[in-house]
Amino acid sequence: MRWLIAAIVALAVIGLLAVGIKSRVRAETNLRAVTTQMAVPSVSVVTPKQTAPSQEIILPGNIQPFVTSPIYARTDGYLKKWYFDIGAHVKAGDLLAIIQTPEVDEQLTQARSTLATAQANLQLAQITRDRYQALLTKHAVAQQDVDNAVGSYAANQAIVDADMANVRHFEALVSFEKVYAPFDGVITARNTDIGDLINSGSSTAPKTDLFDMSQTRALRVYVNVPEEYSQGIKPGQTSADITLAEFPGKRFPGKLVRTSEAINATTRTLLTEVDLDNPGATLLSGSYAEVHLQIPAHNSTFLLPVGSLIFRGERLQVGVVRNGKVALTDVTPGHDFGEQIEVVAGLKADDQVIVNPPDSLVSGQQVNIVQAALPGDSR
Repeated sequence: MRWLIAAIVALAVIGLLAVGIKSRVRAETNLRAVTTQMAVPSVSVVTPKQTAPSQEIILPGNIQPFVTSPIYARTDGYLKKWYFDIGAHVKAGDLLAIIQTPEVDEQLTQARSTLATAQANLQLAQITRDRYQALLTKHAVAQQDVDNAVGSYAANQAIVDADMANVRHFEALVSFEKVYAPFDGVITARNTDIGDLINSGSSTAPKTDLFDMSQTRALRVYVNVPEEYSQGIKPGQTSADITLAEFPGKRFPGKLVRTSEAINATTRTLLTEVDLDNPGATLLSGSYAEVHLQIPAHNSTFLLPVGSLIFRGERLQVGVVRNGKVALTDVTPGHDFGEQIEVVAGLKADDQVIVNPPDSLVSGQQVNIVQAALPGDSR
């Protein structure tokens, strides 16, 4: 009887031990599973954003007249009268000013008198030549006398030609007393007044700049395009719009007409000219403008949040999740847009890129995706 009681007690003890061991094993298994699960990091991912077929770059530019020219005097004297002031719109051939040149007038008078004397001597030399040639046929004069008469006539003819050229020279100087507009445009500066001494620059004194004129029906805007965008600049094809602070919300269409076809070694930029019409003189030359250029984008380029980049050594990488594991991928950056950066090589459109990757991230590491971030969201 005692042995039966002992057996029952032994069985009870063994049962209790078995239950306790089983619960401990189950708890240990659960703890190991939880620990393993917690060891797998959780990450947020983003899908690369495909860039547009073209991108707009905004560059500063200065609006310049299509034609601009200073108007100088071509003769010396004193300004007698001017007819147009700044802001005046003039036509080609309009009289701008008159210069009084008494010295030149006197020189013209003297030149004409000298010419008249030379012409009288030429006429006398011609009569003498003809008379001697007629007498030679009758053998009344020597051949030497005839040759002298012919030579005298030729010399006087040369003197007349020289005096006529001198007269034309002074007549041109006198005609320069009147200053005319060389083209249709607007007077942007008047640099002289009545009674001012006018110098044509024939002496050591500097030339007198009477007026400054600009043609503003069409305007030019010169833009320095950075070298990295230079391959996308195509005259006649690249779209160009102009905006100014004084016209908020308004764009003026321009046309990219030419480039210097050479990169400036100092600034590393390509000089580009944009022309735009200005029929109503709405835009003022000399204004500061912003030029909006539509540049074709590189093929297969993507945008990523800057927080997804991994800087290790000399390589730039991103973490891509494939089949639940990390693959560190080398990428080639393009343009930096602040919160986003362009990637020109190394990614595919369906890649899941880790945002804000931890420093300990390695290839082959298993991760859990807990949130799919929006493109451009770097939180």
